[in-house]
Amino acid sequence: MSTPGKTRVAIVFGGRSPEHGISCVSAGSVLAALDPDEFEVVPVGITRQGQWVLASGDPGQLAIADRKLPEITAGSGAELVLRADPAVGGLMVLDPTQGPVALADVDVVFPVLHGAYGEDGTIQGMLEMADIPYVGANVFASAAAMDKEFTKKLCAAEGIPVGPYVVLRAGMTLTEEDKARLGLPVFVKPSRAGSSFGITKVDDWAQLDAAVATAREIDTKVLVEGAIVGREIECGVLEGEAGGAPEASVLAEVRVVSGHDWYDFEAKYIDDACEYDIPANLPEPVTRQVREYATRAFTALDCSGLARADFFVTPELDVYLNEINTMPGFTPTSMFPRMWAASGLEYPKLVNRLIRTALRRAGR
Repeated sequence: MSTPGKTRVAIVFGGRSPEHGISCVSAGSVLAALDPDEFEVVPVGITRQGQWVLASGDPGQLAIADRKLPEITAGSGAELVLRADPAVGGLMVLDPTQGPVALADVDVVFPVLHGAYGEDGTIQGMLEMADIPYVGANVFASAAAMDKEFTKKLCAAEGIPVGPYVVLRAGMTLTEEDKARLGLPVFVKPSRAGSSFGITKVDDWAQLDAAVATAREIDTKVLVEGAIVGREIECGVLEGEAGGAPEASVLAEVRVVSGHDWYDFEAKYIDDACEYDIPANLPEPVTRQVREYATRAFTALDCSGLARADFFVTPELDVYLNEINTMPGFTPTSMFPRMWAASGLEYPKLVNRLIRTALRRAGR
C-alpha cells in the first residue's frame, strides 16, 4: 500500500527497443532525483523480450559501467503484469506463494522509455485503457513524433521549415530525380527509431543499398535526408503550468569532437566525444526563432508534458527542424535536463513538475 502523504510513482524503463540501455540510464537519473520524503517509487523494468519485472530502485545499478549499458533481465525482480482494467487498476505482482498482489494505488506512471513500444504511443494507449495518469505525450503525439515522416509533414503544415527528404517504404528505392534533389551526402535512417540507431551517413551512392538495409533492420520505412550544413541546436519544451502555453528552455548547441564525423550513438553516450554550449551562442533573433518553432512544433503534434526539439541552423542563419522527441534522454549528459537547469529549473524540480503536470492533466 502507498505511504500516506506521498505520491506513488511507477518508473517504467528498459523496454523492447534498441534504446533499452539508454532508457535504463535515464531511469537511474530520474530515480536519484526523486525526493523520498515526497515520492514513493515503484521501479518497473521491461526486459528486451517484453517481460515486466519489479526491478531494483538503486540508481547505481542503472549506470554505464566500463562502456557497458545496463540491462533489465528476467532475473531482475518479481514478474509483473499490467491489467488494463480501471476498476482493478494497474500493476500486479505475480507471486506463486501469495497469488496476485495488486499495486493498484500507483498514482502516476513515469514511462522513461525511448523508442518503439514506449515512446511511440503503445504504452500510452495501455495506460489510457487502465485509467492510469502518466508523464508525457498522449497516444497520438507519441506516435506522430516517433515517426519522422509525419513529424515533418505536420510541422511543415504549420510553416516550420524542414530539410529535403524522401520516404522509402518496403520495396522502394531512390530515383535519379530523388538523388539529384537531395545531393550528397545524405543520412539514411529508420523512420521510427532514436538515439541514432540504424543511421548511416552516405557520401557515395554506391553505399546507399547497404545503408537502407541497415535502417530496415529496425524499421521497414526508411528516410533518406539531404544533409543540412549547419550547427546542431536543441530546445527543451514543457507543457505550460496550469494549462498555460508551452514554455521553451534556453538553447543548447552540440559540437562533435574527438574523431567522430557526426552525432552518432557512440559520440552521444559512450565516447564523451561531444562538447555543449548552453546557452547556444546565437544572435538573439535566431534564438527567438528557434524557441518559437520549438513551441509551435510542440503544439502542432499535440504534445503534452515535455519534448525536445532538434534543429539545424545554417551559416546563413536559416533554421530547419530535424526532429522532436517526446521522451528525451534523462541521462547525466542529456541535453533536456541540462537546458532546463540552465533555464533555472534544476533536475529534481523538473522531474517534480513533470509528475505534477501529469496528475493535474488527469484531474488528480
